[in-house]
Amino acid sequence: MKPMRILAAAALTALLAGPGVAQDYPTKPIRMVVPFPPGGGTDVVSRVVAQKLGEATGWTIVIDNKPGSGGSVGLGLAGKAPADGYTIVMAQNANLVINPILGKANYDPIKDFAPIGLSASAPQVLVVAKDSLIRTVEDLLKAAKDKGGKLTFASPGIGTSSHLAGELLQQIAQVKFRHIPYKGASQALPDLMGGRVDFYVSSVPSVSVQIKEGVLRPIALFATKRDAEFPDVPTFEEKGIKNSDAATWWGLAAPAGTPAEIVTKINAELNKVLKDSDTQAKLRAAGAEATGSSAGEFAALIKSDVPKWTAVIKTADIKVAD
Repeated sequence: MKPMRILAAAALTALLAGPGVAQDYPTKPIRMVVPFPPGGGTDVVSRVVAQKLGEATGWTIVIDNKPGSGGSVGLGLAGKAPADGYTIVMAQNANLVINPILGKANYDPIKDFAPIGLSASAPQVLVVAKDSLIRTVEDLLKAAKDKGGKLTFASPGIGTSSHLAGELLQQIAQVKFRHIPYKGASQALPDLMGGRVDFYVSSVPSVSVQIKEGVLRPIALFATKRDAEFPDVPTFEEKGIKNSDAATWWGLAAPAGTPAEIVTKINAELNKVLKDSDTQAKLRAAGAEATGSSAGEFAALIKSDVPKWTAVIKTADIKVAD
């Protein structure tokens, strides 16, 4: 057969094979890698999505928790898995985008994964103790200027999404805080409530109980819209601090090279279940909002987040110890 005919035959074979791959898929259980331990926010979101996908499609989806290095271990394993559609991963902006920028991962967020679709998101929030004199965004910015960079800002740790949200706020609002990193909310909140730090940045789910109990006061959200759970809390965007969105998001991804037909099939089923009222209620109970997207929209978000957080990290000169 002449070379041109060989190429034409190969193209025809691929065209005919594509729909068949998706039509027959899946023929065995799908492994969903969760790069955090059981019980955490990512695990809860993953189990809701896996359960609802299984109920809607009849697929068997097996959760495989692979914690370590802030999610990098699980992402790394998933990225190196066979690109056959039988390994997917619940990625988060902290591990898929931020960890590689900080040198905490051995994978490329764009080259090593095939985005499937966004699953959920949760805003970051800036909170103060109930008796703090800071009651508004204007109070916060004035206090930062009056204290000349000595206003203390607590986060769950160096290089976390919450830390970067605080750094983003400083850079956009042109103020300076003194960052105090902790090892999670359990250590930071007693110091915040005891007046040893001025404010704390966290995901809404991590502090929602304390906000509802009145021991913490939310000042503003790092989000493009208000949160349904706390509709009276403004966003920094509303207060004139533009491009301050720093929401945590979760999305399904597969190893790069996974057939596009399979990605499209999973994406379609994912978006269906995310529109289900029970799915939305279960995610809200976990402090997250069902989102959904096309694979292309998710890919575009990842691509836009890489330069955004690279710039924040470089400007703040953030270094993470080995």
